[in-house]
Amino acid sequence: MMNTTLTEEWRLVDKLNDVSRHLKSTFVGKEDIVDLLCICLVGRENLFMLGPPGTAKSALVRGLARLIHGRTFEYLLTRFTEPNELFGPFDIRRLREGDLVTNTEGMLPEANFIFLDELLNANSAILNSLLMVLNERVFRRGRETRALPALMVVGASNHLPEDEALQALFDRFLVRVHCDYVAPDQLSDVLEAGWALEQRPAATAEAPTITAEEILHLQRAIPLVDLRAVRPAYVELIGQLRNAGVPVSDRRAVKLQRLLAASALLCQRTVATPSDMWVLRYIWDTDEQRELIAGMVEPVVAADEEPRRHPRAAGTALPDADTLFREATELTARWDDPATTLADRAQLKDQLRHLHGRCQWLGNEVQRAYVQQPLDALWQKVLQA
Repeated sequence: MMNTTLTEEWRLVDKLNDVSRHLKSTFVGKEDIVDLLCICLVGRENLFMLGPPGTAKSALVRGLARLIHGRTFEYLLTRFTEPNELFGPFDIRRLREGDLVTNTEGMLPEANFIFLDELLNANSAILNSLLMVLNERVFRRGRETRALPALMVVGASNHLPEDEALQALFDRFLVRVHCDYVAPDQLSDVLEAGWALEQRPAATAEAPTITAEEILHLQRAIPLVDLRAVRPAYVELIGQLRNAGVPVSDRRAVKLQRLLAASALLCQRTVATPSDMWVLRYIWDTDEQRELIAGMVEPVVAADEEPRRHPRAAGTALPDADTLFREATELTARWDDPATTLADRAQLKDQLRHLHGRCQWLGNEVQRAYVQQPLDALWQKVLQA
């Protein structure tokens, strides 16, 4: 069944791409987030949005939810949120008969599209239940166990996890994306789009839509994508990320393949190419990892000359000179630390190599020379070691 005549699948891809274009025209400057939402929808993986208040995180997710004909569940988590608020209360009538059965009508277990705002406020009372929902799409409570119809879960927060207990929850979100204020040169377009939105309904009869069942059909098509051609480059890239100190577990490496396949599918291809690895830019755990990961992913996706490569592969986030200089200084301090082991130094060499490569992207010659100075000095120490 590995062919290029998947007529129904391509029709549904066109529908989802229409939804994507509509959202991009409504939410100016959020193109990368829209593309990632669509990738995660097709790949049936979860997405985490990080950003300050007022950056349209909730509005963007609600905008997508309105264009999906299915059941949506949204909830703002607090430290005091109880399981009943997400999963529903026990059915009183069944409880009188001695059965502990949850009444899930209108609650998370029945939703196709789930949005958990302020996700990292989750407390221990709901943590384990959420982990099963996110990882296995299963709701378990007492003797109750049921498969969930959730297509995707989106979480949002204005901070990264600080409590170790929340790290497991954060880890279940395969893709992480910053939702920032738009660039100054886009502010005028944002104001115009926002004003236009005030004068018409958020979802009009003309807006493109797609059903939950149609998205599920696309999710079932994921195994039809052939990953063999891209797997050697993928394995090498995962190895580079690990050597540079980015923890990519075996579980995450396996699951990321679904997003590579989803990227190919949305380009109406049944064979993955290196350009589909653009999604790996968004697997960071900390802000400090963002440029490091981008520096390793960019050369791989940029080398892809496939005519139907994913358009997002052409996007590049230029490094910041001050950030690179700070990282160079930190690497030097770690290298000079007497407590640094030989294994640590081997990892530092990989990080230094990638830092040097990112430095070459700086267009300003003065800035490039400014950053290159501590890098060259550290290279001399490495060579003399």
